[in-house]
Amino acid sequence: MRFTQYFLYVRQRADRAKIKLEWIEDAIREPERTAVQSDGRIRKWKWIKEENKALRVVLLPDGQTIHNAFFDRNFKRGVK
Repeated sequence: MRFTQYFLYVRQRADRAKIKLEWIEDAIREPERTAVQSDGRIRKWKWIKEENKALRVVLLPDGQTIHNAFFDRNFKRGVK
């Protein structure tokens, strides 16, 4: 996996440090939902049962470099 410097910096925050890399990998491989932003970045969501929350992973337009990962409070399951 490749990461932006922003991701590595923000990952040090307490609320982000508990996000497991395996959850991020799962969100990339098998997302529940995917969307492309106007700037080309790719958003992928995956429901994390252990946390009972949705994880949003933001990738750069290359589809491989992780720019951000956080629990998305606004995610609605089953809505496309």
